[in-house]
Amino acid sequence: MESIERMVASLRHRGPDAWGIYIDDRTGLGHARLSIIDLEGGDQPIHNEDESLWIVYNGEIFNYPELREDLAARGHRFYTTTDTEVIIHLYEEEGPACLSRLNGQFAMAIWNTKNNELFLARDRMGIRPLHYAVHQGRLLFSSEVKALFQVGEVSREIDPVALDQLFTFWMPLPGRTIFRGVHELPPGHYLTATLGHFSVRKYWEIPFSPPVEHLEKNRETLRDQVRELLIDAVRIRLRADVPVGSYLSGGLDSSGVTAIVKRRFDNRLRTFGIRFEEARFDETRFQDRMVSFLGTEHTAIRATNEDIGKSFREVVWHVEKPVLRTAPVPLFLLSEMVRRNGFKVVLTGEGADEVFGGYDIFRETLVRRFWAKQPSSRLRPLLIRKLYPDIFQDPRLGATLQAFFGVGLQDTGDPFYSHRIRWENTKRLKRFFSKELQGEIGGYDGEEELRAALPEAYSSWDPLSRAQYLEMALFLSNYLLSSQGDRVAMAHSVEIRLPFLDYRIVEFMGKVPSRLKILGLKEKFLLKEALGELLPADIRNRPKHPYRAPIRSSLLPGNGVAFPEALSLESLKRAGLFDVENVERLLRKMQTVPEPTEVDSMALAGILSTQLVYEQFVSRFSADRSDPCRPAVFVDRRSTVPR
Repeated sequence: MESIERMVASLRHRGPDAWGIYIDDRTGLGHARLSIIDLEGGDQPIHNEDESLWIVYNGEIFNYPELREDLAARGHRFYTTTDTEVIIHLYEEEGPACLSRLNGQFAMAIWNTKNNELFLARDRMGIRPLHYAVHQGRLLFSSEVKALFQVGEVSREIDPVALDQLFTFWMPLPGRTIFRGVHELPPGHYLTATLGHFSVRKYWEIPFSPPVEHLEKNRETLRDQVRELLIDAVRIRLRADVPVGSYLSGGLDSSGVTAIVKRRFDNRLRTFGIRFEEARFDETRFQDRMVSFLGTEHTAIRATNEDIGKSFREVVWHVEKPVLRTAPVPLFLLSEMVRRNGFKVVLTGEGADEVFGGYDIFRETLVRRFWAKQPSSRLRPLLIRKLYPDIFQDPRLGATLQAFFGVGLQDTGDPFYSHRIRWENTKRLKRFFSKELQGEIGGYDGEEELRAALPEAYSSWDPLSRAQYLEMALFLSNYLLSSQGDRVAMAHSVEIRLPFLDYRIVEFMGKVPSRLKILGLKEKFLLKEALGELLPADIRNRPKHPYRAPIRSSLLPGNGVAFPEALSLESLKRAGLFDVENVERLLRKMQTVPEPTEVDSMALAGILSTQLVYEQFVSRFSADRSDPCRPAVFVDRRSTVPR
């Protein structure tokens, strides 16, 4: 009982409104609630009619009114108006198959008291987190790892293999965390556990079709279908008993979502955005353009370099893994500002790049394949310069950069062709690993593990679909939706909702010909067509501006930020993860060179955040000792209740 109380208390930032516990002789369920639907009557755990099923759940089921109506027609009786209770009745009817009918973002646990079976499930795209560990024959689970560590006997160690993966792919591969023995239930999976046994099964896969199965409809028909799907995805994500705001950066994706809300559903929309101290990261004029165009009530936060540096440690505490960028920090500051303004829910444009083909890495893949057909051509590699005009500004670097993008050019049969350059670049960071860490990693090859996990149909997909799959299965689920999504929003009790990741849109776009995602070199072509007159032409057609944040000027001394103690000689030696001399050499270089390389900047962020993970979760972790609040729901079914 005490362990459950500590676990729930450690997650109060995710659910400050109420908490509840169910406990019997075999299991315990705990919940910290962020009340959004049925504010007065929706406290968890929630049960079915005969109290044989109990659920704790984090997330939203956006099609719950339709599901509830169907279940009521089948004879189910409800005692709340929550989406949570809809799930428990649907599970009672259909078991794990119910997941295919849920349109939402969720992590759930259902305890069946009749057959002593625990059911855990996570949404298709992995918007909501769900972790578990097995300790002394017990299965422990929670939204965040810090709750698992409240059970004092659970070991807290950095997993060398996971660290190797992160310094290759930017994140651990699906199912792993940075901690040895702690797992994350992969997106689109569920877990069932009975006494002494548990199994993990996939119920949904990121859907791409081979070219012969693509939708051969005319462009206008596909455009109209995308528009209608997107409007409906936004519509159902506005379902809440609290106000719903919207993030607005000034880019195509957030502007498109905001425009749909404003024009179709809400004439008093509140929008929120980030502005940066450094001009190269800032999109203020585009934000102002959209605010003026739509007439929203807009509030923006200015993320200074000092703000980013001061908040980096706290952000690492919430994301629970090393990061190679500082980009999560401004989003952390943004959610704090959203909460201060009285909002619990915001819509975001996340996911559009992955689903509709918006990233430069996708266009780069197509250009390099085109170049590979005539590798000696002098004209074809010039297309790379059109993709990255900024980095080709210095004519002295032209030949070097061209050679950089030409690495592995003709190896088009490589299943990771699209991401090869990025991964090889990131692998350079591993030169900072200590000899001890390298020894523990040994001959492990993360690409072999990833290759074995690819879908059977992967090789039949076209090159863009394969690139999209890798981006969605790896970068989206375990970095963007985590470190830059749920974790930094829920740190301030804010729920993000992502219309572009409605599974109906994802499945539809998996069948759309790639030529309509990227037409020539025009990214997200079909999405831009679908948004049409909802956006001004200068926003709809502007080049993509990658979201980034300053690294060196935020993390190293200056601008009021003290030199990170986690990078001191003593701290580096204590953790034993990095080579001290190499790190000290990097720090001297970062303080003296006019413009550090991307690799050096990622190394600084990656090393510092890894050190902070070690410090906060391994060497100095302390269990939550705050006084628990009074539970709104407390069900004790133990045969012998402790006195």
